[in-house]
Amino acid sequence: MTTASTSETATGPRAAKTATAPRTDWRLRFGALSLIWGFSFLLIKVGTEGYAPFQVTLGRLVFGTAVLAAAMVVKRERLPGGGRTWLHLTVAAFLLNALPFSLFAYSELTIPSTLAGICNATSPLWGMALSLVALSEDRPTRVRVAGLGIGFLGVLTVLGAWQGFHGLDATGTAMALLASLSYPIGWIHVRRTLAGTGHSHLSLTGAQLLLATVQLAVVTPLFTSLPDHLSPGPLLAIAALGALGTGLAVLIQYGLVAEVGPTTAQMVTYFIPVIATAAGVTILGESLTWSTPVGAAIVLAGAALTQARPRKRRLGRGRRAAEAGAMVEAGVTVQAGAMVEAGVTVKTAESAATSKA
Repeated sequence: MTTASTSETATGPRAAKTATAPRTDWRLRFGALSLIWGFSFLLIKVGTEGYAPFQVTLGRLVFGTAVLAAAMVVKRERLPGGGRTWLHLTVAAFLLNALPFSLFAYSELTIPSTLAGICNATSPLWGMALSLVALSEDRPTRVRVAGLGIGFLGVLTVLGAWQGFHGLDATGTAMALLASLSYPIGWIHVRRTLAGTGHSHLSLTGAQLLLATVQLAVVTPLFTSLPDHLSPGPLLAIAALGALGTGLAVLIQYGLVAEVGPTTAQMVTYFIPVIATAAGVTILGESLTWSTPVGAAIVLAGAALTQARPRKRRLGRGRRAAEAGAMVEAGVTVQAGAMVEAGVTVKTAESAATSKA
């Protein structure tokens, strides 16, 4: 971290550059990230109006990978080495990118983007439930268990369970919920297999997106055919979805984690469904009943409670473990799907904050 004494003693062009080019306030970047990920569901909906879901996902990954590749070139980063690392990254690419991105694209063929965005918000709930089983350092508390119950009560409210789910496309909704479940499963895999590899977060994420792109490049021709004509609007939506929602958003999120820590950065999760709902209603003209915003509020309240942790665990190594667990459960990478700080580079991000902030 640049200390006051260092800033005061620095002279010449370098000091002038530092003084005249302050880093963008993290709150602005936090807001930008919320908007980017919140609008992703609208972009998915627009993309599927002109292209098959697998084609939307492939295009998204191509553009996202291109952004990270450019960032790696600028920062002179290399792809990670080691066969075992690449094997685990292949699984992570499937669970955190290829599978959920495809499921969300298919789900939005039959459900509104607003519902997809709210289903996405259930990732912290799935993550909390899974971490209690799979991660030994996570212990259930009454508050967290209550949060889990409240969260799923919110899901039933959104889906209109008391009406027998009338008018709801069960297949599309199930796909969206499975997509949100895929993220915490992927995070647990990442945390157990890739922690401590020594590779930078940018290197690991670039490799992960590259592998996911290869997976979709193999699958897409098998299940789709070339479109009869290019649809400019949907194509621009896919490009924005990949370059912004999958590429730039990951870079912004890494910077936030390095600067303010994973606990604060993961709060973006709670803004995504709000923005997704507002975008779907105002821009796409999707209908909205009272149960949707009320249920979404209950889901977010439950998700917030699942992140509550005892104070005694917020010391030393326990604090770092708690923050890493929070990243797993919160599903911060719901849209980017490539944030490996959860158990891989939290320490690296903290070091980056010290040396570059």
